[in-house]
Amino acid sequence: MSAPGRLTGKACLVTGAGSGIGRATAHRFAEEGGRVAAADVRGETAEQTAGEIGGRAVSIEVDVTSADSVAACVDRVADAFGTVDVVVNNAGVTIVGAAHDLDESDWDRELATNLKSVYLVSKAAWPLLVRSRGAIVNTASIAGLWAIPADAAYCASKAGVVMLTKCMALDGANDGVRVNCVCPGFTETPMIEGYFADQPDPEEARTFATGLHPLGRLGDPGDIADAIVYLASEEARWVTGTALVVDGGLTSGIWGS
Repeated sequence: MSAPGRLTGKACLVTGAGSGIGRATAHRFAEEGGRVAAADVRGETAEQTAGEIGGRAVSIEVDVTSADSVAACVDRVADAFGTVDVVVNNAGVTIVGAAHDLDESDWDRELATNLKSVYLVSKAAWPLLVRSRGAIVNTASIAGLWAIPADAAYCASKAGVVMLTKCMALDGANDGVRVNCVCPGFTETPMIEGYFADQPDPEEARTFATGLHPLGRLGDPGDIADAIVYLASEEARWVTGTALVVDGGLTSGIWGS
């Protein structure tokens, strides 16, 4: 008889679950016994993820920048599973550009999708998380700790996620709600492919980015999902307010060398 998973019976909401880190996380949560709500702005990709998982998963189309859409999403999770135990705020976009070059609309879109969404989803789920003494895991980035040229809005949004994580951890501590974030290095996702595509020489950009990681490769979404599983599980029961760096050694000091 196999041992129970680390998230057995837990009701887990994962945003941005249609691809990349979100999809890998939804799969890992299910492997650990969790019941998974795979949410994404692209409903068809959320359905695909849920379909791959099977009976313990539901799909939800959600616009994480809209309070009404988020509220409906959380209600759907509660209706499906009766509670919310874990929230993974993973939805995000990246729009390349220096601050003095970015259109205001691009700035607003990036901050709304990457940062405001964490506030909206966490706020909507908070009463249920207090009841379940649950956990929030946010996807930040090494870009929230280290500046990247011509990526101002993304870096600012992810730095905001890191600090918001710490603030929510303090605010949730008395109610037993733990809040942490992961800070991935460059990871093989559709987002990073888009980032490379926006560079003057995409192949050179990929080669350069790979070389920044002492472990010699870009991250795999599963590398990040494993860290998220840990932070969501009881193994991390005394961990809150942390920004867990999962970056193949990138931030150890090699940047720009």
